[in-house]
This record gives sequence, C-alpha cells and structure tokens, in this order.
Amino acid sequence: MIIINPSNASTPKIFILLGFSDYPWLEMPLFVMVLIAYICTLVGNISIIMVSRADPHLDSPMYFFLSNLSFLDLCFTTTTIPQLLLNLWGPDKSISYGGCVTQFYMFHFLGATECVLLAVMSLDRYMAVCKPLRYSSIMHQQLCIILVAMAWLSGLANSLLQSSLTIQLPLCGNNKVDDFLCEVPVMIKMSCVDTTFNVAMLSIVGAIYSLAPLSLILISYGFIVATALRIRSSKGKKKVFNTCGSHVIVVCLFYGPVIIMYVQPSATNSEDKNKLMSLFYSLVTPMLNPFIYTLRNKDVKGAMKRLLVSLCHRGRE
Repeated sequence: MIIINPSNASTPKIFILLGFSDYPWLEMPLFVMVLIAYICTLVGNISIIMVSRADPHLDSPMYFFLSNLSFLDLCFTTTTIPQLLLNLWGPDKSISYGGCVTQFYMFHFLGATECVLLAVMSLDRYMAVCKPLRYSSIMHQQLCIILVAMAWLSGLANSLLQSSLTIQLPLCGNNKVDDFLCEVPVMIKMSCVDTTFNVAMLSIVGAIYSLAPLSLILISYGFIVATALRIRSSKGKKKVFNTCGSHVIVVCLFYGPVIIMYVQPSATNSEDKNKLMSLFYSLVTPMLNPFIYTLRNKDVKGAMKRLLVSLCHRGRE
C-alpha cells in the first residue's frame, strides 16, 4: 500500500471541511440538533449494550448481534460527529491531513461492516422463524462469533481497498472538501487527474457491499413471510412480524442513502442532497436504531425496566 506523504506539494497538510458554511444562519441551530441527536445516540446504544450484556433473559444470538450493531453505531457516529460539532461551533472548519485520512478509512470500514452485519442479523431471524427446532443447535455461540468476525473483517477489507486507492490520488493543492466529513466519493471529486478507475471501483465494490447483503436480506425475509403466512394463529403471525419488523425498518433507513451514494457515485445529485444523505446514515440512523428496537420489543423494554430498578436500588443503598 502506497501512502502519499503529506509534505508533498500536491497534498495539503490541512483540509477545510466546507460543510454547511454556505448557510451560516443554519450552523448554530444545526449544532444544537446534531448535539442532541449525538447524545441520544450515545445514551441509546450504550443502554442497548448494557442491557444485552447484563440481563440473562437476553442471552441469545439476536441480542448478541444487536449489541454488536449498537457498538458499531457508536463507533460510526464518533468517527465524524465530534468533528462536525467543532466545525459548526466556530469559524475554524479545518481538519488535519491525518485526521481526514483516519476519518475516511474508519468511516468506510464501519459502514461496510454494518452492511454485512445487517445481513447476518437477517440470517439469524430466518433461522429463528423458519428453523425454530434447530435454531439453538445451529446458531450456537461459536458460529455467532465467526459471523460477527466475518462482518468486521469484510468491512476492513473494503476500507483498505477503497481508501488506499483514494489516498494515492493527487489533489494538486486542493484542500477544500465540499462536505462535513472526509468521504471517499468527495475525495475522488477533489482529485486533479482522471478518476474513472476509482469511480468504477467505488461503484463495483459499493454494489457488492450493499446489493449483495441486501439481496440476502430480501431472500431471508421472503422465506420468513412465507413461513408466517402458513401460521394459522393470528397471535403467532403478529409475533413473527413484530420480531422482524424492527430489523426491516433499520435496513430500509440504512440502505437507501448508502446505495444512492456508493452504487451511483457519479449520479447528478446536488452537493446539498449528498450532505443530507451522509448526515442521515451517519447520525440519524444510528440514533433511531436503539429506539426502534426498544419500542417494538417487549423483551428489551422489560430488561431496561429491570436494569433501571436495579440501579435505583443500588443508588438508595
């Protein structure tokens, strides 16, 4: 892997994240909204992790994957949102070369990992609904750990490929990033050479990491729906759809913007729309995930109540 030295004349030492600077009147209200959303993301996802680990009633593959998703969302938002808050707070919109490189390496690593992890979670739901008698023997702890490890390693492979290709592009002194984060599609547009190969690779790998997991999710839920329709009890059908509904909502919220950004990176979307989509899947979706799972899941709500009661008793003691 070849990394361009930031001391090279064509590679700036400092990047300027333009973000929403075209709308200065929007920056302070946006700062407040992003800060509140970030705090909600931290509280919600940390709560999911604590509850999943502490409550023995949630000792199952489903909640093991859910706690991994929450940890992933925590890392995902923390990669970009603190920098965004700093840029919104004052006139300084700069980020160091090392910070920019770290940001797009981590952002693509965690984003690709989430794509694969959501597919793994759909496979778990398929086994629970369609193979209930064999579920515990198939989805044992060792297999769950292997599946999660595969998701993280595949995300790392994607980041190493895409980010390493991008970092070698000469920028010819261009240091203005027309976004609130350093992201591969934006960095490609900043280059002063032909980027046809990079755009093609971004589209191909983006399709693999988004459409392939999404296809697996759709196939899994096709079998789940078919199984649910064969259940005679309306209560049984409702239980199946409630169990899987949260995951379906999360998948829809995450995959829509990702496909638009990475499968068709050269599409004629305005920069403002791209920024909003980036903000949506880097902040809004991670914030909503814990609420979607808790509001629709009686087990998680019950576990949270038990945890709060336990903490209150300890506080009184």
